[in-house]
Amino acid sequence: MPGGRKKVHSLLEISDEVADALTGKRPVVALESTVIAHGMAYPGNVETALSIEKAVRDAGAVPATIGLARGRFVVGMTEDQVEEFATSTGIPKVSSRDIGPVLAGGGLGATTVASSIVAADLAGIPVFSTAGIGGVHRGAQQTLDISADLVQFTRSKVAVVCAGAKSILDLGLTLEYLETLGVPVIGYQCDDFPAFYCRSSGFPNPQRMDRLDTVAATMRAHWAAGMAGGALVTHPIAEPDALDGAQMETVIADALDAAEAAGVRGPAITPYLMKAVSQATEGRSATANRAVLISTARVAGELAVAYARHTTDAP
Repeated sequence: MPGGRKKVHSLLEISDEVADALTGKRPVVALESTVIAHGMAYPGNVETALSIEKAVRDAGAVPATIGLARGRFVVGMTEDQVEEFATSTGIPKVSSRDIGPVLAGGGLGATTVASSIVAADLAGIPVFSTAGIGGVHRGAQQTLDISADLVQFTRSKVAVVCAGAKSILDLGLTLEYLETLGVPVIGYQCDDFPAFYCRSSGFPNPQRMDRLDTVAATMRAHWAAGMAGGALVTHPIAEPDALDGAQMETVIADALDAAEAAGVRGPAITPYLMKAVSQATEGRSATANRAVLISTARVAGELAVAYARHTTDAP
């Protein structure tokens, strides 16, 4: 990853490679930095981050890993910055509501899905990749615990490529809420909405498309119609890497009971449940997580190539 920088927007610090690609209307894929600062232990987090970037490059696109530093979004982190995020302690996880305070404070911040697509939209990057989005939590009828990711999808003109939503969520309600918000949900070569580690949530994708050219045309038409937000493009984890859905449901139900007994609520519930899943699967969930991060990055790269081609060829 090159170390040069070009300032384009007052809140953006864009690497030369990414800036040159955007100027030349070549494909770029935005990536989050939470996976580096709050994902696997060092040095696995660095190796995974670089493998994700390689998957994007292998698909023909330029990766743009996003973080916050010195009062700006860094779009296209250098290897030194990835190393810093991977080895530093206390880097906050930054969602959309946290952007202002972290930028004003000038410190480091690891972007989530919501904050990453804010930066991607500012930079003019139309495709973002992640493993699994946030959504409506189980029991949200009482807690109103709904991820900011879903609302941000209506505000940022970015297509989010993912393996569905995290299996610890209420996936039926997540799909209902996405419908309410008017967010297109497209299954790329899959009928069912995926569940992160698992290939199917048991709920159908509202749309299925088998060609990325079709997905790219859909994105362009969506935005040409004046829609303010983005789209969700789902593609499941590969079958050899997937975890068993029934086993996951049992694990999650037990973990939710334990969390309730321990009084774990709010932002603490997701890391609590993810840790419980990792322990119950004896680390297989971590392996699945890495696999799906790389596979979605590859699909996002291919989509970015298709979108760039479609935009260039359009009248």
